[in-house]
Amino acid sequence: MKNISSLENIHTIGKFGNYENKNDNEMLKIKEVKNIFICQIFKYKNSTLDINKLKIDNLNFPEDLKCNFNLSTRILWMGPNNYLIISEKLELMKDILSIFEEKDFAVTDLSHSRTVIEIEGEESKEVIKKGCPLDINNLKEGDCANSIFHGITITIDFMSNNPKKIRILALRSFGSSLYHSITDACLEYGYKSI
Repeated sequence: MKNISSLENIHTIGKFGNYENKNDNEMLKIKEVKNIFICQIFKYKNSTLDINKLKIDNLNFPEDLKCNFNLSTRILWMGPNNYLIISEKLELMKDILSIFEEKDFAVTDLSHSRTVIEIEGEESKEVIKKGCPLDINNLKEGDCANSIFHGITITIDFMSNNPKKIRILALRSFGSSLYHSITDACLEYGYKSI
């Protein structure tokens, strides 16, 4: 069975907006992140296990509003005892199921239910500010938050300060609307769709 991305016929490669007289380093870069593993882990209230003693891909679980990460995997704090794991390792689910027992945790594979858009560039926070009420000025690499963007519920993952790189995750069914809202917000700065 072939996986079809939610932006399969929407994401267009090229330069758009105010890109004239700008080199590639000055423009925002927009891309859809595909072929990744996304899993939600929720620890039940009655569980006595200490989640801080468990690891996934050699990563501890993060503290509130933070993200722990290595080159291939990111663990985002989503709420009390609620975490989102995003990884390039598609086979990670086997490890997760061997670590997290059903009596203590709810484990849900969300890989095909999310649209993931990555914005890279100096003005990436300015793009988010155009549709998100969250004060993101002080957020930096390793921070994450849940909010809305033009009425669409999103998860924001601040991936890097240099270069500034932000990932936006939303339900797949809102992928097209989210993509158009983000690219519209990028037109002022000029962007390269990759």
